[in-house]
Amino acid sequence: MTIETSPSSGPPDPSAYASARAELLERPGLTGRPRRAALARLTDDWLAGLLAEAGAPSSGVALVAVGGYGRGELSPRSDLDVLLLHDGPVAAELPERIWYPVWDTGAKLDHSVRTPAEARAVAAADLKAQLGLLDARHLAGDEALTAALRSAVLTDWRASAPARLPELRELVRERAERHGELSFLLEPDLKEARGGLRDLVALDAVAATWLADAPRDGLEAAALRLADVRDALHLATGRATERLSLQDQDQVAERLGVLDADTLLRQVYEAARTIAYASDVTWRAVDRVLAARSGRGRRAGRPAFRFAGAGRGTGAVARGAVARRPLAEGVVEQDGEAVLAQGARPAADPVLPLRAAAAAAQNGLTVSYATVRRLAAECRPLPVPWPDEARDLLVTLLGAGEAAVPVWEALEAEGLVTGLLPDWERVRCRPQRNAVHRWTVDRHLVETAVRAAAMTRRVARPDLLLVAALLHDIGKGWPGDHSEAGEVIVRDLATRMGFPVEDTETLAVLVRHHLTLVDTATRRDPDDPATVEAITKAVGTLPELELLHALTEADALATGPAAWSGWRASLVDGLVARAAAQLAGGGAAPGEAAPSAHPNAEQERIAVEAARTGGPALSLLARAEGAEPGNGPMGVELTLAVPDRPGLLGTVAGVLALHRLTVRSAGLRELDPVGSGPVLLLTWRVAAEFGELPEAARLRADLRRALDGSLDVSRRLAERDAAAPRRKGIPTPPPLVAVAPAVVSATATVLEVRAHDAPGLLHRIGRALDGAGVRVRTAHVSTLGAEAVDSFYLTDPAGCPLSPGRAGEVAAAVRAALA
Repeated sequence: MTIETSPSSGPPDPSAYASARAELLERPGLTGRPRRAALARLTDDWLAGLLAEAGAPSSGVALVAVGGYGRGELSPRSDLDVLLLHDGPVAAELPERIWYPVWDTGAKLDHSVRTPAEARAVAAADLKAQLGLLDARHLAGDEALTAALRSAVLTDWRASAPARLPELRELVRERAERHGELSFLLEPDLKEARGGLRDLVALDAVAATWLADAPRDGLEAAALRLADVRDALHLATGRATERLSLQDQDQVAERLGVLDADTLLRQVYEAARTIAYASDVTWRAVDRVLAARSGRGRRAGRPAFRFAGAGRGTGAVARGAVARRPLAEGVVEQDGEAVLAQGARPAADPVLPLRAAAAAAQNGLTVSYATVRRLAAECRPLPVPWPDEARDLLVTLLGAGEAAVPVWEALEAEGLVTGLLPDWERVRCRPQRNAVHRWTVDRHLVETAVRAAAMTRRVARPDLLLVAALLHDIGKGWPGDHSEAGEVIVRDLATRMGFPVEDTETLAVLVRHHLTLVDTATRRDPDDPATVEAITKAVGTLPELELLHALTEADALATGPAAWSGWRASLVDGLVARAAAQLAGGGAAPGEAAPSAHPNAEQERIAVEAARTGGPALSLLARAEGAEPGNGPMGVELTLAVPDRPGLLGTVAGVLALHRLTVRSAGLRELDPVGSGPVLLLTWRVAAEFGELPEAARLRADLRRALDGSLDVSRRLAERDAAAPRRKGIPTPPPLVAVAPAVVSATATVLEVRAHDAPGLLHRIGRALDGAGVRVRTAHVSTLGAEAVDSFYLTDPAGCPLSPGRAGEVAAAVRAALA
């Protein structure tokens, strides 16, 4: 559509433009990008006519669209950003002949009059002005003048990119802090919030530097969705607003033909997440490029290294390439990100996405964009039930706390989360229309797991706490009570994950009753016996009560400031204390945990051999931990029998750490197979840290050397740790070392240790116990995700329980060893 003018009629009539614009906006079937482009063309023609009728010379003057208008699309209430460019004197009245007709229409005009040199100078001083000029588009007049300005501005931008990109990034960060994250706000600003339209401008500016570019998959569709929503918002409100207010959402949804306001918000959130993730990936790429240019990417005077054959666990390095440090089997660190090792085979290793994610989160990294894309494209779905390794890795990922969030976002951006947990799709991007909630349902679940990660020392089963935190609201989006729906869903999911029946039942109880504690504490009389009875009927056991208490607090803290207070915490604590007292008094006192039934034939054989020879006897059994044999981390079942002696547990654990074997579980107990004296039987389940098992003969030899004193395990571990590169890691809760109540065992003192797992952890504990002069009669060691939960049954040399004072000293010694 054009606006007709003639030399005798004067400048184009503003009312004619306004009428044509109104007709265009109401034209049936014209929506979205075509309408924005048509509106821009209509405005182009009108402004070109204004310039011609204003008497502008044929050369040396140009009218230029900049900013959003320069990109050739206009929303119904968009500003008109226009530059009158000239390279010589212009009549003083020329600009006014253009601007006044625009103002007469009521349009908001952002205008300037500058020479090319002035425009470049303003751009050099004002980043926002430079960003607007990057989108400069010729409207009318001297086209060569516009082309010269565009060329000069792009040249300036590319030349100054190393200095200006950090400034742009800071601008993006400050805007996000002011306006929040678009994908979580109930009344989001479509333009200014993180993941909004301004971020798209920043991504285009980065691409214009030629230093980095955003991942483009899905980005255009996300941009179109937000632009369409903004158009509908402008038309529904009749105002140039960017905030999608609650009272406008139904009208906007209706204009777009969307089912309802919730569906609209989900579409907006999905678009915003695509943009925000692309922005994160792009800025990490910018950081790498700028670091490489400044020389920060490597140490001065030293060549870069990479791990040759990374993924085979060799630890060998080769010169001349980027440094690659192994993190886990098939996963290495490169340029501050977790990437696949050269020998990784995603198609044959379905556990690899979780292994990469867990390794990245535990080391404070994220998974690279290319790696996530490859994992999504090549990895097969996990078998059902999941291998043990996959379940442990999910717990390890969640246990990383805040560091898990960007990793989770990367997995979710490529559909890997829904592949692991099909029911996640129903809660993904689901809004919560409650002022108490800060997040969408899915992000609230992740945030609850983050909060729960700080509480893992409070519970004996941190794995169940973290999984329950991730799934406690999984029933939202289904009809009826979301707790009841969630109980059904979590039973299915827990079975898919391979949890045993008793753990599945515990998870179902936690999900079903995740609101019970706070509801009961705040609405019922705490002194009424029925109040406590309601809780004891819901959970049934002390461990379940312990888990429910931690989950309740994590859930409330992740909801928002209004959901948890000192008053609520005190009410819940009081109710839990009453329920715990009733549960503790309602049945027999717990006894010492029994080792697994009777020794099997192989265990009896090596116990007899150890008793007969007076030396160590052992057996090794290798097995695949999860994926196809040869493609995932390998595990070892090690059984060792040794005549009773001090320091055995710590020594053996140290040898395993030397061979980079991670302890998943361990047990120690006494046998007397031939009646000639006690033999200690140690049973271990360990996994190869980088996927390659040590030679059995070498492991046996080192165990024998360590036991006879010819191998100084502690010194060797210290030397290796000193030579290893330091990673920043992640913050974790401090270790908890506590003496259990005497009721737990009548014949021994039980020392409980809960700590973040680390190489050599059990070796340090064993050395501390040995140094304290106590005897470890029985031990029960388990690693749940990245958390160690261990119990040691201790006696004095005479076989009696320790006195309270002595037990406290031993606990302090172990605490010091783990500090």
